[in-house]
Amino acid sequence: MSDDSAGLMLFDTAIGRCGVAWRGARLVAVQLPEADDDITRSRLRRKVGGEADEGTPPPAIKRVVDDCIALLDGEARDFAHADLELETVAAFNRQVYDVALAIPPGGTLTYGEVAARIGEPGAARAVGKALGENPWPIVVPCHRVLAADGKTGGFSANGGVETKLKMLSIERVHKIGAPTLFDDDPAFDYAARR
Repeated sequence: MSDDSAGLMLFDTAIGRCGVAWRGARLVAVQLPEADDDITRSRLRRKVGGEADEGTPPPAIKRVVDDCIALLDGEARDFAHADLELETVAAFNRQVYDVALAIPPGGTLTYGEVAARIGEPGAARAVGKALGENPWPIVVPCHRVLAADGKTGGFSANGGVETKLKMLSIERVHKIGAPTLFDDDPAFDYAARR
């Protein structure tokens, strides 16, 4: 592969088979589990612009893969090292992703709190839209952003909120000052038992 060639790789995690796509040593996309590997590959190829060889990633991307696996096995991981391909991401979305990247494993923010941190109070819906367009779930932890009422809010990945709940459960999410984050959310109990 040349320095700017595109590639993709699928890998197993505690929530299912995920995938990554890269160009050179830059991360183009992360794909959460789909119904089957062909759908995952197709989505990754679309995100990288069509042609991408499946193969062994460069070391920087392999580190991201290893950290994704570890995080979804319950180990705290920081993705500050990930070199994200940001050129096609809108400026507002970049700001949202920067805030999300700063949320540590086990922590959460609300859509409104993210909006306030980027200096756009009242833009909670726009934050939700930006997170729904996140090309790097897990790495940019959109699953750690919740609705203002302490409920989960939406999640655009396959499996929807159930996938989000699995990820939050693995990270042992808690809310400071409250017994647990999802005390009144029966969907959390269901996902945590699975």
